[in-house]
Amino acid sequence: MPTAREREYYAMGFQDGFKQSAETGSTIMYRDLAEPRSLPGKLKIKHKKRKLSAWNKFVKANSKKPRFRFANGKLKLKKMGVAFRRTPAGRKKK
Repeated sequence: MPTAREREYYAMGFQDGFKQSAETGSTIMYRDLAEPRSLPGKLKIKHKKRKLSAWNKFVKANSKKPRFRFANGKLKLKKMGVAFRRTPAGRKKK
């Protein structure tokens, strides 16, 4: 278990690195959860979005098409899966 002094040194080092990254304009990936008010100015934290899978791209592109929709608005996922496996991305094996 770290002592109070070790925690203080860790916090100071973290703050120094945080301020330095803000000054250089690099992407900030971490937050100081212990002292959120001590951040310099208003910094926006950027999060990287993950890439969509081939299936997600297919669903996004075809979800509005009437042949993949029921009358009540739900998606026909089984029919979409069959159609997806006929595409080059669906036939790919990892």
